[in-house]
Amino acid sequence: MVTITYFEGYVKLNRMKDFTIYLKKGGKCFVIMKEKLNFQYKKRNNAWNHFITITHHKLVVMQGCFRVGLYKQGLLHDLSKYTWEEFKTGINYYQGTRSPNAAEKEEKGYSSAWLHHKGRNKHHFEYWTDVSTKEQNWKIVGVKMPINYLAEMVMDRIAASKIYQGKNYTDASPYEYFARNKDYLVMHPETKAMLDKILTMLKNEGERKTFAYIRKLLKKGTY
Repeated sequence: MVTITYFEGYVKLNRMKDFTIYLKKGGKCFVIMKEKLNFQYKKRNNAWNHFITITHHKLVVMQGCFRVGLYKQGLLHDLSKYTWEEFKTGINYYQGTRSPNAAEKEEKGYSSAWLHHKGRNKHHFEYWTDVSTKEQNWKIVGVKMPINYLAEMVMDRIAASKIYQGKNYTDASPYEYFARNKDYLVMHPETKAMLDKILTMLKNEGERKTFAYIRKLLKKGTY
C-alpha cells in the first residue's frame, strides 16, 4: 500500500530504505536518494553549528580584548572566517571539538581556509614570517610581533581552548597546547619567549593578574 502525502509542493508517494519517490503535481516523477537527503541535512547542520562556534569564539576573544583595552581589534577579530573561502571549510569539515582546518589538512595535506586566514589576520604569528637573507640561507624566519597583535593572539588562544575544551578548560589549557609544539614553531625568539611568559603566568596566577600585565605591556608599547 502506498501512502500519499503533500510535501513542499510535491506528492510523496513512497519512502523505501534507500530512497524516496516524489511526484510533482504536474505528473513528473523523480527519485531523491536517501544518502543525498542525509548529506544535505548534514551540510545544513554543519553550517549552523560552525557559525555558532566561530561566533562564540569571536565573542570570547572580544571580551578578552576589551579587558585589556583592544576595542577595535576585539570588534574586527576573525571577520575573514565569515567569508565563503573560509566558511565552506567549516561546513565540509565541522567536528565541534577542534578546528575544521585541522581536518582539512589531514585529508588534503593543507588547508585552503587556513592559507586564506593567516594572510589576513595579524594576530597569528604565521602572518609575521619572512624569507631571511642570503647570509642566512634564505630560511623562513619569524618577525617580532607588535605587542597589540601578540596580546590579541593570547586572547585567541584562550578563547580557542575555552570553546573546544568546554568544562575541561583550566587556566593551564592554553599553555599546555602551546607547549606541545613550541620548539617547532617558526616564531621570532622574543615573541616566543613573551608568549611563553604570559601563558605561564596565566597558568600559575590566573586571568586577572595576567591581563593586568598585558595592559602594562600595551601601555609601554613593546616587550
